Amino acid sequence: MSTRVAVIGYGGSGRGIHARLVREAGLQVTAVVARSAKRREEASTDWPGVDLYDDVAGLLLDTSGYDVVVVASPTQLHVEHALAVSAARVPFVLDKPIALDGDGARAVVAAAYDAGTPFTIFQNRRWDDEQRTLRSLLDAGELGDVHTFERRWERWRPVPRDRWKENDALGGGLLLDLGPHLVDSATQVLGPVTSVYAELRAHTTPTEDDVFLILHHERPDGGTQAVSRLWAGSFCAAPGPRTRVLGSRAAYVVTTFENDASVFEVLDQDSPEGAEGWLVRGSEREPVTRAPGGHADFYRAVDAWLAGRAPVPVDPDDAVRIADVLDAARVSAREGRRVAV
Repeated sequence: MSTRVAVIGYGGSGRGIHARLVREAGLQVTAVVARSAKRREEASTDWPGVDLYDDVAGLLLDTSGYDVVVVASPTQLHVEHALAVSAARVPFVLDKPIALDGDGARAVVAAAYDAGTPFTIFQNRRWDDEQRTLRSLLDAGELGDVHTFERRWERWRPVPRDRWKENDALGGGLLLDLGPHLVDSATQVLGPVTSVYAELRAHTTPTEDDVFLILHHERPDGGTQAVSRLWAGSFCAAPGPRTRVLGSRAAYVVTTFENDASVFEVLDQDSPEGAEGWLVRGSEREPVTRAPGGHADFYRAVDAWLAGRAPVPVDPDDAVRIADVLDAARVSAREGRRVAV
């Protein structure tokens, strides 16, 4: 019998991302919390026989119909819903960001720990082609000692979409939307962050739609300090190169990502099928074979974790550290200085 999943929120995230990956991983959605008649109809069509609930309290009255809860509600509701599920002692997956700030993140972790409720964070971007491929290069020592990590998540959206992520000043904005992915990717490569410098701007939305972060990372070996430079923007008519990771032996470069349009395709336009980016040494370059896998592997990892066959897919403590970095970024942008984390 496949793992049974309850989903809180069946919108762009709950239906468009989580439910799709749950299906691809071979799991089954058996319960959905949604008030909208449209969302409820979609859930019933997608998952015939699914149990529908108006609110989280109703879902938690009887927990026998599911094995894990996916919290895919808007960010400003994450703490409230995570605390409720923790109290019911049902394992859960919490979408990123874990909370609006570090204090909220610590409250979620503490409540789950006190209740003995296991949970993990949805950091699906650890399973991106470029991140998996980068990991394989690092494991093989191809880059040598990495000193710089750069990643851009830029798009051309001069007219914001009509959705809370872009129009709600509480919980919306790119710092909370894309920032957790960017910071998590950087720390997966270079380790804990010691300080951050940030520039945040709002061009077309009530909250930031233009984010630039410089992270300084701890180096346990006492070597040259490693730095991450991270961009997220919705007002970029010419998106920049996607990923550049610099090491003492070589660089890893990806100039396009999925189906994003980019004018910087000089390296990728003749990349062989099955390759993901390039290994570059000055004027020399060679295509890198894409590491196997995909985003659905997150839910395969959840399935194995729930069955006791594997460790937690994403440690919640990682999400707390990310929340602290984003808090420091707000202070840095406000005060125009580098801020310790």
